[in-house]
Amino acid sequence: MKWFAQCAWLPTGVARDVLIEADQGRLTAIEPGGAPGDASRLPGIVVPGFANGHSHAFHRALRGRTQAGGGTFWTWREAMYSVAGRLDPDSYLALARATYAEMVLSGITSVGEFHYLHHAPGGERYAEENVMAEALRQAASDAGIRMTLLDTCYLTGGLEAGGHKPLAGPQLRFSDGDVGRWAERVEQLAESDGMRVGVAIHSVRAVPRASLGAVSFVAAGRPLHAHVSEQPAENAACQAYYGATATTLLDDEGALGPTTTAVHATHLTDGDVELLGHARTTICFCPTTERDLADGIGPATRLRAAGCPITVGTDQHAMTDLLEEARALEMDERLASGERGRFTPAELLTAMTGHAAVGWPEAGRLEVGAAADLVAVRLDTVRTAGCAPEQALLAATAADVDTVIVAGRPVVEGGAHRLGDVAALLAASIEPMWVGG
Repeated sequence: MKWFAQCAWLPTGVARDVLIEADQGRLTAIEPGGAPGDASRLPGIVVPGFANGHSHAFHRALRGRTQAGGGTFWTWREAMYSVAGRLDPDSYLALARATYAEMVLSGITSVGEFHYLHHAPGGERYAEENVMAEALRQAASDAGIRMTLLDTCYLTGGLEAGGHKPLAGPQLRFSDGDVGRWAERVEQLAESDGMRVGVAIHSVRAVPRASLGAVSFVAAGRPLHAHVSEQPAENAACQAYYGATATTLLDDEGALGPTTTAVHATHLTDGDVELLGHARTTICFCPTTERDLADGIGPATRLRAAGCPITVGTDQHAMTDLLEEARALEMDERLASGERGRFTPAELLTAMTGHAAVGWPEAGRLEVGAAADLVAVRLDTVRTAGCAPEQALLAATAADVDTVIVAGRPVVEGGAHRLGDVAALLAASIEPMWVGG
């Protein structure tokens, strides 16, 4: 397989007239200053496939359904619970397939799926305990995206100053009852060519301190993700009950480190930033979700300076556009600091291509031996016409993605996904969630 790119973003920067070759899903040759010959031409600028560091596939059903009446994260959560209560393996497959297809249309080639919708309503086990995970596996395969299933431990219904609350309502679907039963179910998950298995701590609200170490042990070098300090109320409750911040609690129980990703990390103390940086814990910001839920602006440049790799994710899919997520890192920093140029375009591309954090370290760069994931972003649209290629990622949107190649196989060509009308797939899977709602 051969492709020719007028511009391609290599590890050394943007190069012109690049001939790219691949075999068996890996890049075998990259030649700047080459001739196209019989290679397939890719438009615009070619960049590595994007990595979605944090996804809840079923949250896609909430887009455009929670904007009336104001409210907070906590009132939004009630709508999320309503959708969670309606899904079964078949409807989950349909929704996730369409959600992942939308991701690939936007240039995403790997996704970390933060999966806690494990069981049937009321917490009853399905005959096949991991049938919901299997729905996600099939959905990712159909959509042509790599997935790391971050199987999430979820044991309690929240945290207040007086302690952890019992599970209630839809939360019962999320829990295995105790960390031992969760670990047993995780061990039944099998990896495949397109799916790897990691684990997650939902949050210190949902996993008591006594179980944090056990989840870390199960991770055993696999990706370990956790929501961290997304809300001030979480921090206050953790401090009141445990006498520690969420970050300190995770550090004390061995949950931080270079294979760990802290998601959101919005409301941190200086000590938290130091701990995360010392542990080289990755931080996954989800700016479009954080602004949609009025969560706040995280300390991105402080964490970067402390030594934390920075990635981005779409989380609840308020929009599915990793270009916008990365651009928002810079724009939010501009608002908070009053300065421009807090992240260079190259640093934003690095944040968009953090495949290692979701278990695919072979992806995310255009170099020999890496995964043959290519994304062609057009430079001739109304948004990108006239842009310098080196700055196009600060102007382009998901709508400007023309071609997406995953492991050497075209999944999106000419802006069209191989599954066909993805908008129709989304509508067909989402509208039933709201009938009578």
